[in-house]
Amino acid sequence: MNKVLIHICCGPCAIYPVKSLRDEANTVMGYYYRHNIHPYSECLRREETLRVYADNIDLKVIYPDNYDLETFLQMIAFRESDRCAICYHERLRTTALLAKRGKFDGFTSTLLYSKFQNHDLIRSIGESVGKTHGVPFIYRDFRKGWSDGIETSKKLGMYRQQYCGCIYSEKDRYYKPTRKQS
Repeated sequence: MNKVLIHICCGPCAIYPVKSLRDEANTVMGYYYRHNIHPYSECLRREETLRVYADNIDLKVIYPDNYDLETFLQMIAFRESDRCAICYHERLRTTALLAKRGKFDGFTSTLLYSKFQNHDLIRSIGESVGKTHGVPFIYRDFRKGWSDGIETSKKLGMYRQQYCGCIYSEKDRYYKPTRKQS
């Protein structure tokens, strides 16, 4: 049995990965990284959904006290085309540091559940960060549980967000420029 710390972006995305890791006889603890989620009301809504779900499945989760959106935006500013890589790195780096401090056997992320995320890049960054900090990154392709996770979250009446989390992904999701007519 391994002690695994999993970065969690939201409740619905945690359903399948946590179940899968527990089915492998791992002891799982979550970490909710919130600094990239915009607006703050969205961050709180996702956190509350995760809190309810985690309580229902007896999952301990680390929740940061602060909301450091400014630092996140400073990391991304003028590098928007690389924003996902920067964001992946920051979330995985922070999770690895917590895993090391908590003497976990490894760490992973619910990012690996989404069919919209770049798995090769997440794996590469996770393995690099893990090596740097001396905590193994656990790669699992959780996408095979995509439909199960969606179905379960709907049955549970969970809030399901419509974008990854950052202000840029919110814009990509909702802003559809109109075509200028000549």
